[in-house]
Amino acid sequence: MELLNSKVDHKDYMCDHTAWGAELCKRLGSENFKLLYDIYHMQVDEGNVIANIKANHQYIAHYHTAGVPGRHELNDKQELYYPAIMQAILDTGFKGYVAQEFIPTGKTDADKFKALEEAVHVCDV
Repeated sequence: MELLNSKVDHKDYMCDHTAWGAELCKRLGSENFKLLYDIYHMQVDEGNVIANIKANHQYIAHYHTAGVPGRHELNDKQELYYPAIMQAILDTGFKGYVAQEFIPTGKTDADKFKALEEAVHVCDV
């Protein structure tokens, strides 16, 4: 189940807070049901990304990245500090995948691929 924000992108989406998604996982009680923690969406809806990841990591199977605001590159023009977020994810013992899901602002394909290369570098801890 993907955690998405209901403030900006997905009005009326029910699974829009980490605590709600974690409680759903607990109630279902299945090792086969986990959360996709979309860092962009959770920063928009609730903030406190690192604390929420640490408190609920056992319910998270996958992560998506994007900058806030605007869902753009993982650079110094946005409010999230991805090296610390990635280190927190690593500290939980996570061995899965982190997917880049930002919308590049570059004009050319070369600019867009450069942004992807930089995002991969930022997330490589």
